Amino acid sequence: MFPAGRYTCKAHRCIRALTTLQTDPVSPQLYTSIHRRTCSSVSKPRITTHYTIHPRDKDARWEGIEMERFADEADVVIVGGGPAGLSAAIRLKQLANEQEKELRVCLVEKAPQIGAHTLSGACLEPSALFELFPDWKERGAPLNTPVTEDVFSIFTEKHRIPIPILPGLPMQNHGNYIVRLGNLVRWLGEQAEELGVEIYPGYAAAEVLFHEDGSVKGIATNDVGIAKDGSPKDVFERGMELHAKVTLFGEGCHGHLAKQLYKQFNLRENCEPQTYAIGLKELWMIDEKKWRPGRAEHSVGWPLDRHTYGGSFLYHLNEGEPLVALGFVVGLDYSNPYLSPFREFQRWKHHPFVASTLEGGQRIAYGARALNEGGIQCIPQLTFPGGLLIGCSPGFMNVPKIKGTHTAMKSGILAAEAIFPKVTAENLDSETAGLHVTEYSDNLKNSSVWKELHAVRNIRPSFHNYFGLYGGMVYTGIFYWMLRGKEPWTLKHRGMDAHQLKPAKDCKPIEYPKPDGKISFDLLSSVALSGTNHEGDQPPHLTLKDDSVPVERNLAIYDGPEQRFCPAGVYEYVPVETGDGMRLQINAQNCVHCKTCDIKDPSQNINWVVPEGGGGPAYNGM
Repeated sequence: MFPAGRYTCKAHRCIRALTTLQTDPVSPQLYTSIHRRTCSSVSKPRITTHYTIHPRDKDARWEGIEMERFADEADVVIVGGGPAGLSAAIRLKQLANEQEKELRVCLVEKAPQIGAHTLSGACLEPSALFELFPDWKERGAPLNTPVTEDVFSIFTEKHRIPIPILPGLPMQNHGNYIVRLGNLVRWLGEQAEELGVEIYPGYAAAEVLFHEDGSVKGIATNDVGIAKDGSPKDVFERGMELHAKVTLFGEGCHGHLAKQLYKQFNLRENCEPQTYAIGLKELWMIDEKKWRPGRAEHSVGWPLDRHTYGGSFLYHLNEGEPLVALGFVVGLDYSNPYLSPFREFQRWKHHPFVASTLEGGQRIAYGARALNEGGIQCIPQLTFPGGLLIGCSPGFMNVPKIKGTHTAMKSGILAAEAIFPKVTAENLDSETAGLHVTEYSDNLKNSSVWKELHAVRNIRPSFHNYFGLYGGMVYTGIFYWMLRGKEPWTLKHRGMDAHQLKPAKDCKPIEYPKPDGKISFDLLSSVALSGTNHEGDQPPHLTLKDDSVPVERNLAIYDGPEQRFCPAGVYEYVPVETGDGMRLQINAQNCVHCKTCDIKDPSQNINWVVPEGGGGPAYNGM
């Protein structure tokens, strides 16, 4: 948490209200099926105990428990301390300070520190940062590595086909910076705090609150002190309500509150279903002789087949040590349930062009995160009474560039500029209690963000053809490089990623090589490097709408794909303790908050909700 001494008096009051009795955190544990089978004595234990599935008003154990929540008021509440949320907060306070107006802006973030849940490649286009802080260099922004060299390749199993990066192609990175996005986000948090933004890390927004007229009133942070079986502990404490004239939702990709808002206001009525990818990343310390600071490498092709969308990056950082950031992205619209994105990543590292960089090095960090890939076709309605969506929550990523930070930040800036005159107006006439700021959508559609996304709108769906990857590359060359996306049509995606899996009987199992412990590694040792930890005695935040579906449908039809698409070993099918058969075991403490399970589950039975605030990965500059 940021130093409490630098908060305003209002912030102190809010901190006292938010602070609850903290139990000692358990040490990180990576639960295995052996541990669970030896400890369990119940043949079919209830998997889901969370109150969102089993309401507390119908549970006798909750009778007589005090459920009143403390409430506090702000002008603007922002959910999510990522690039978009912090950019919005900064711009709001800049406007307020310029015009000498009082404006209370509160930002809540589920990570224990700002930036601790942030993971990205990342190759940053600095346009939005320059707009926020023209003097970002003098302020010490952690942009230390300008891109000096671009390399793009098509991989076969043993060879590399170099592809020239012509001016104007998406992979050209002249003027961009290789960054560790968590460090940049932490720096943005410091700038926001200096401007007077009240920042509350470690408190997860768990619920959207509504006025009687249906407009958004604010959010409630999550309750703490609930046992794993769903009963109240002696230290149970209700969360806190934060009310605002406008609430900005910048939770990141596939936010769980955004999902509720989509349904509440029918925000996805006029757009296609979002399509996603999973990105896996590692940090390595390599031999200094192989270090090329400023070099940005990208590849497509092996180990994926031509019909599976994906690619890789390998960035050489310039931070005083021979560090490289490398990662692998797999589109979640793949069809083979036996595919494991994690194991494809590990296999990719053995390509001669990659292994030659890593040999003799040491892996020091690991993480994973889902990405929005749908583009402009999948952007929902962005405003509704009382709130709006910013950043990667609605999805402003430029997929062929593999960049979304600059567009997320720009959306936050535009949101701030749209809502500021509304929330500071003395005699504003509003039809609803929560302000409906439609100007944000209009401004965004007239901005560089919309122009950029419109130009690349057909690149991702163009891969859905007989030739797959190669047909998509030809389309990109003709219609983007030559025509700049001015073709008079817009291609469609194939639908929800969850619906793309084929039954296991129709697919060939994939035999992955055993990790060597030098370049490739097993899953649990990887999760250990993410620093992931959750309070052990709490209901699993990976909830199931129906506990019977995993075995009866996912295992029976798709051979349990959640065991393979999860990059953290959260899901296992293990033998039941008595009798024959299998059951699903959820190792919730391993969860890195990537949201892939919520996206790719073919039964759409998994609903990811926030755990107790502060839980999750501890990414250090990822």
